[in-house]
Amino acid sequence: MTGILYLILGSLCGKELAEIFVGQKKTGKNNRIWLVLPGAFGVGMLAFGWVTYLIAWAASAAGADKPLIYGNLLTMAAGAVFLLGIYIQRYRKNKRIFTDKGLVEDKQLFWKELIFFSVLFVFLTWIMFYVFYIKDGILYSGFTVFGDYAPHTAMMRSFSLQNNFPTQYPHFGGQDVKYHFMFQFLVGNLEFLGLRLDIAYNAASILALLGFLMLLYSIARHVVGSGKAGVLTVLFFFFRSALTFFQFLWEHLRAGDLLQVLQENTSFIGYTTNEDWGLWNFNVYLNQRHLAFGLLIVALAVWMYLDWVEQGCRHKEKGLVWFRNRLFSKEAWKCRYVENALAAGLLIGMTSFWNGAAVIGGLLILMGFAVCSDGKLDYLITAVTAVVFSVLQTRLFMKGSSVEAAFQWGFIAEDKSAAGVLWYLIQMSGIFFVGALILFFFYKKRLQRAVLVSCLFPLVFAFSFSLTPDITVNHKYIMISYAFLAMFWAGAVCLLFRKKWQGRILAAVLTVCLTITGIYDFVIIVRDNGPGHRVTVNTNSSLTDWLAQNLDSRDLILTPEYSISEVTMAGVMMYLGWPYYAWSAGYDTYDRAENAKEIYTSRDPERVKSLVQQERITYILFEEGMTFEEETCIETTIKSVYRLAYQSEDGRIRIYET
Repeated sequence: MTGILYLILGSLCGKELAEIFVGQKKTGKNNRIWLVLPGAFGVGMLAFGWVTYLIAWAASAAGADKPLIYGNLLTMAAGAVFLLGIYIQRYRKNKRIFTDKGLVEDKQLFWKELIFFSVLFVFLTWIMFYVFYIKDGILYSGFTVFGDYAPHTAMMRSFSLQNNFPTQYPHFGGQDVKYHFMFQFLVGNLEFLGLRLDIAYNAASILALLGFLMLLYSIARHVVGSGKAGVLTVLFFFFRSALTFFQFLWEHLRAGDLLQVLQENTSFIGYTTNEDWGLWNFNVYLNQRHLAFGLLIVALAVWMYLDWVEQGCRHKEKGLVWFRNRLFSKEAWKCRYVENALAAGLLIGMTSFWNGAAVIGGLLILMGFAVCSDGKLDYLITAVTAVVFSVLQTRLFMKGSSVEAAFQWGFIAEDKSAAGVLWYLIQMSGIFFVGALILFFFYKKRLQRAVLVSCLFPLVFAFSFSLTPDITVNHKYIMISYAFLAMFWAGAVCLLFRKKWQGRILAAVLTVCLTITGIYDFVIIVRDNGPGHRVTVNTNSSLTDWLAQNLDSRDLILTPEYSISEVTMAGVMMYLGWPYYAWSAGYDTYDRAENAKEIYTSRDPERVKSLVQQERITYILFEEGMTFEEETCIETTIKSVYRLAYQSEDGRIRIYET
């Protein structure tokens, strides 16, 4: 109940704070309620999350054993006082508490939209709980998502069951945190406040993704000018375009086993590097749920700055004269709304540790906006403010930087030539990206062209630069471009459908081409996360309980290279969990892997003691029959040196205190 109150109170505060982003500009035919609702949740959780975290950290530093009690109590009290003050002032002035004027401009349209978003809400609720749920204390996590949930749930539990202040990365404990973790903190805090883990995770994820899709729909309506295009934009968001299904179809038609494979296959199909991971389909939003929250915040800033782009595109000059004036005239640079620009920069900057990729992708889109807008200094203020707050957070949480910017052409295309990269784009997205050139000439309005080109900036960045050891993570920038660019394909399909029968046939063919691969991907998501395709973890096991009660964030436990397990569900700091998680986040996992292997395989007690002391390991977990880095582990040395602190009921797991 307290967790639900936290969400409601935070969203009510967020509604007041979000007015600067959704309350300034005329929405045209848009019903403003679909801007206010996501704005309330996004801004509210961003503000409440940070305030709760910082107060809890301070309480922890002061010696509090349960710092989240103080963080939540003071945050919710401050939120209540903030709302009370606003409501009293508003009631005295207007004899009403809520400013609901203008939320619904078109009632007939509103009821249609309400049905659409209600169906969307039911669908998102079903799929989120389908891939991640708890029943009778057993956590069920689908095969296509559990790998990403492993570090995320460990981080959540490090707050709900542990005292992870200052914050560490549970799969690489004992060091700073290099991974954006605030969405996981929000979920962990909701569990601390009484919501079951799956309900807390799924509720936050559903509201974040639904909120982003409401904003995406509203942006599509405004830019493309069609409600049907807004709905179709959401459809294209879920079901990707690619050549993949057509290649798959042709391959198995020739082999004569198409029907059998279509009925039995449970793996993502792919003909490009890592495509069979589900790198481009809706599975990304199921396992990287904090991405949707980041995009919700970015979409608020994009919506706000549409007014700037419209102002710049409204000038009557044509061609190069217009473009020159957008660069060299006083009006092109003069600030329009400094307070809005500062607020947008603060909003985006404070999202850095919720989802860094969304922040970078959003700033790239706004950079494209700036070229065609008046008031460029506003964009500069937003960008500088966002960068300053991002750097402040980095200095707060990290030693050094996990970002190493480098030019790296071609992303993960095997052939890095211009032709090879172009062919890679066609393979992984079909006509979606390469067809943007056609769309540019298809749309005649300057605003539409400006937004279209701006949406391609994250794509260009992904194929040109690398910020992390694993360039594959750049796929998020491409997904961001895809999400926003979908509105233009949706608009084109709707325009074609209004033509004669030839246009309608072309619109139908285009829709099939743009969705068929994604539809088949979704079939695989359902199959590979269904019964018999789920990893299970006992969240109430004696091992989890013992670890949660006996270890704290100052302890460091050496374990096998666990992904998601009863150990990770205790929220403890592992010396080295599954190495890919930590490596891709920017940690040097190789030295720890060698040290762990030596501790587990050494027959020299003094060497084991020396390494354990050097690495500040306080507990060692040994699992019967375990191997480490393909080396057989031996327990005798560990057993001869350290005291047995815990043994599971079946004797399979033993923990030694160092």
